[in-house]
Amino acid sequence: MKSTLIQSFKRAVSRTLKVLTLGALGLTGTSYAAGLMTPAGGLPELEIKSHDVLVTIEDGYSVTQVDQVFSNPHGQDLEATYHFPVPARAAVSEFTVWIDGKPVIGEVLEKQHAQTIYQAEKAAGRETGIATKTKHYNFEIKVSPVRAAQDTRIRLVYLQAATIDTGIGRYVYPLEDGGTDDQATDFWTANNKVRESFSFTMKLRSGYPVSGLRIPAHPQATITQVNGSDQEWLVNLHNNRAAAAAGAANGLTLNGDDSYKDASVADLTDRNSAGTSEFDNSYIKSRDFNSTDFKNKDHDNTLNTVTLPSGTDTHAASLDKDIVVYWRLADNLPGSIDLVTHKAEHADRGTFMLTVTPGDDLGKITEGRDWVFVLDKSGSMQSKYHTLTDGVQRALSNLKIDDRFRLITFNNQAQELTTNWVYATQENIRFWSGKLMTTHPDGGTNLYVALDTALKTLDADRTSGLILVTDGEANVGVTEKKSFLNLMQQRDVRLYTTVMGNGSNRTLLESMTEVSNGFSVNVSNSDDIVGKLIEFTSKVSHEALHDVKLDIDGVDITDLTPAVTTSLYRGEQLVVFGHYRGNSEATVTLSGKVSGEEKLYQTRFVFTDSTANPEIERLWAYAKIRDLQNMQAYLGKTDRNNNEYKNAIVDIAIGNSLVTNYTSMVVMRDEQFEARGIERKNRDRRQQETKAAAKRAAAPVTSKRADTRQPAFKQNRSSYSGSGGGSASIEWLGLLFAALVLAAYRSRQNRRSGNR
Repeated sequence: MKSTLIQSFKRAVSRTLKVLTLGALGLTGTSYAAGLMTPAGGLPELEIKSHDVLVTIEDGYSVTQVDQVFSNPHGQDLEATYHFPVPARAAVSEFTVWIDGKPVIGEVLEKQHAQTIYQAEKAAGRETGIATKTKHYNFEIKVSPVRAAQDTRIRLVYLQAATIDTGIGRYVYPLEDGGTDDQATDFWTANNKVRESFSFTMKLRSGYPVSGLRIPAHPQATITQVNGSDQEWLVNLHNNRAAAAAGAANGLTLNGDDSYKDASVADLTDRNSAGTSEFDNSYIKSRDFNSTDFKNKDHDNTLNTVTLPSGTDTHAASLDKDIVVYWRLADNLPGSIDLVTHKAEHADRGTFMLTVTPGDDLGKITEGRDWVFVLDKSGSMQSKYHTLTDGVQRALSNLKIDDRFRLITFNNQAQELTTNWVYATQENIRFWSGKLMTTHPDGGTNLYVALDTALKTLDADRTSGLILVTDGEANVGVTEKKSFLNLMQQRDVRLYTTVMGNGSNRTLLESMTEVSNGFSVNVSNSDDIVGKLIEFTSKVSHEALHDVKLDIDGVDITDLTPAVTTSLYRGEQLVVFGHYRGNSEATVTLSGKVSGEEKLYQTRFVFTDSTANPEIERLWAYAKIRDLQNMQAYLGKTDRNNNEYKNAIVDIAIGNSLVTNYTSMVVMRDEQFEARGIERKNRDRRQQETKAAAKRAAAPVTSKRADTRQPAFKQNRSSYSGSGGGSASIEWLGLLFAALVLAAYRSRQNRRSGNR
C-alpha cells in the first residue's frame, strides 16, 4: 500500500512538473528569434509560408533537414534574409534553392569569393542564394530574388554528433535567438511567424533499447514506437493555420505564453492532424502503426494545459521556442565501445567514429569542497535570468553541509554578494538565495573580470570548483579568447560552465572548461530544468577520470580528432574521429587516473570497411576544424598564425563542403556553375549521402558495439536509475520541491477564483 501511494505521488508530481517547470517558473522565449529579417523601417516584409523539419538520429549522429517556403505578397521582387541560431557543433552540409521548380544544391567556396559571386548573380537578376556563418551565434541565409507574388523554396541540412550523457540522449532544434547581439537587434526587425503550416518530425533509431522519450516544452507532440520496437521511435509535432482557426472557433484562447486553455492533448492532436507535412505523411504511410504501439513513460495525455508553437487564426506558428527532445536508454546497459566506419569504393583510406561509453561507475566525493558561483546578470540574460536564479538555488540545496560557497554576479563589473565563504547550511542557503533573487539583469558582459575576481577568492588549502552560468558573449573589457585560456591556466581549479541560450560563445566557454579539466552543460529555456540540474549535480558530486589517453594499435590511424581529451566526468562519452588504412584487428586502450589511481581498459576488434555512413567524413572534418580553431585561439592573433590556420581550415572545409567562419555555400543556376568552372562536389556528395540514408532506413536497426567479444569494461555504464548513481536523494529533493510548487500553484489558482 505504501509503495502504491509513493508511486502515485511520484506520478502526480511528474505531471505537475511538466506544467510548472516552464509555466509557474516563468520560462518564456525571447522576442528576437529565428526568422526573416528586414532592416528596421526599411523594405516590406516577406512571409514564411511553411517550415518543416525532419530529423533522423542513428549510428551516433543526427541529420536535420529544414524545408521552408518564403512568400512575397508584394508587387516587387525582394531579397530574403533569414537568420537562425547556430546549433551546437553542427556542420551545414546542404543549402538548396528551388529554381524553375527544380532543386539546385549549393557549393562551398572561400567566404569572400562566394559573396562576390552572390552579388554578381543578384545584380544580373538571376536566382541565387548564399548560406553564411555569422560569428558564433547564427547562420544567415540570403535568397534573391523572391519573385513578386510568388513563393521560393529552400532547404538546409546539417549534421551533429548525438552523444548520450548518463543514459540520456538530448536533441535541440534551436529557434530562440540568444539576444546577445544588440547592434543586430537594433538594425533588424524579425518576422518569425509561419503563415500556413509548421511541422517537426524526428526519427530515432537507437542501437540500444530506449525506455521513453520526453519533450518538456511541447507536450502536445505525439510519440510513437515504430512497430512496437524499443529501438525505433517517431516524434511528430505539427500545426497549421486551419488548426489554429479551428481552435479559436472552439473557444480556445491563447495565453501570453502561447498555451491554449481548456484543451486536452488528444483534442489538439486531432485538430492538428491536417497540418502534417508531405514528408511526414509519406513516412507514416510506409510504416505499420498501431495505436497500441504508443509508448511514452514520461508523457501524460490528461494534462489540460499544453504549450503549442505560437499560433493564431492568422498564422500557424512562431519560431521563438526551442524544441528539445530527450530519450532515455534502458537501465543496466554495459559500458561499451562503438565503431562506425565509412570507406568509399576503391579508396585507400577510410574514416571512423569511435564512441567510448565508460562502464566503471565513478564513486561519490565525500570530502567538503568550495564552490564559487559566477553568475551572468548582463542585459542579454533578461529572458534567461529566472532560469538562472532558480537553477542556482536548487544547486545550492544539493551541496553538502561541509561544503562552502560564494556568489559573484557580473555585468559591466563583478560584484560579490557573499563577501566571504559561507557554509551550505539550510539557513545560509535560504538567506543568500533571497539575496540573489533581488538582483536584476542589465548592462554588458565583462566575463574576464568576473573570472579573475572568482579566482582571487580561492583557498589554496581546499579543493575548489568554479560554476559559471552565462550566455557567454563577452563584450566588455578583455574579450580575446587567448587571454581567457591563460587566465584559467593560472590556478589549479576546475571550471564547470552552464551555457544558456543560443547566442553563447560556445567555443570560448568549452575551451576554458577543457584547459581547466572541467565540463560544460548547455541549457535551453525549453529544457527540463530539473533534469539538467540532476545531470550537473551528478558530475560535480562524483569522481572523474583524469589524464585520459586513447591508444589504437594494429591499424594505421591518422588525423585523430579531438587531439586532446583531458577528463571524462560521470556519464560522459568520449567521441573521436579519424582516418584508418587496412582492416586488421586493432587493440584499443583507454587509460586515466581516478583520485591518483591508474585505470586501464582494453579491448580488441577489427576495423571493418563499410559504405553505409558517408556523413562521418564531414563529421571528422568538422571536428578537425574545431581543433584548428582552438589552436589558433590558443596561440593568439598573429598574421602568421591567422594565415596558417585559416588556410588549413579553408582547405578542409572546401574539400568536405562545410560552411565555416571562412567559407560559405553559394547557389546559382546550373549553367552558371558550369560557366564559372565550379565543380559540383557537394551535389555529388549529397546524392551519395541521401542514397546511403535511404538504404539504412530500409534495414533493421543494428548496434554498432565493437567490443562484444572482449568487453572493455566490467561494470555497467552510469545512469540515474542504475547502481552507484546516488540519485535517490536528488530525486526526493526534486519531489519535495515539486510538492511545494504544487501547493503554491494551487494557492494562486484559489486566489484567482476568490477561494481564500
